[in-house]
Amino acid sequence: MRTYTPKVHEITREWRVIDAEGLVLGRVATVAASLLRGKHRTYFAPHVDTGDFVVIINADKIVVTANKAAQNFQYHHSGYPGGLRSTSWASLLENDPEKLVFDAIKGMVPKNRLGRAQMGKLFVYAGAEHPHAAQQPTKYDTSAIRRG
Repeated sequence: MRTYTPKVHEITREWRVIDAEGLVLGRVATVAASLLRGKHRTYFAPHVDTGDFVVIINADKIVVTANKAAQNFQYHHSGYPGGLRSTSWASLLENDPEKLVFDAIKGMVPKNRLGRAQMGKLFVYAGAEHPHAAQQPTKYDTSAIRRG
C-alpha cells in the first residue's frame, strides 16, 4: 500500500482561539503546538504543514506551577564575550507574557523551515481582545487541559 501525502490544495485551515486564563503554561503550549503542526488531522504528515491558525488570549493570566517563576530563567546571548543575559520567568510574566508563551510553544515545533512556517500561524495576546474576528475563529475546548 502506498503512503498518502496531503497536497497543498487539499489542506483546509481553521482559526482556533485558546483562552489561557487559569491554564498551566506547558499544557497550553503542547495543545497549541499540536494544533499548529496539524497532528489532530487524519491526514497529518510530518513533512507538510497541515496545521491550523492558533490565537491565544489572556496570556497574562496563565499559570506557572511550583516555583518555576522564580527558579527558571530565559537566556539570550549577544554573541560577544560576557554577553549572556538572563531574565526570570516571574519578570517575563509581569512585563512580557506573550514572549513567555510564544517561546514555550516555539520549543515544541520542529527547528527548521517547516517549524518557522508553523510558528507564523501563532498569535499570542496578553488581554482578552484580539484583531482576528474577521477570520471567525472557533473557541477551543479547554476542559481537557488541567487547570493549575
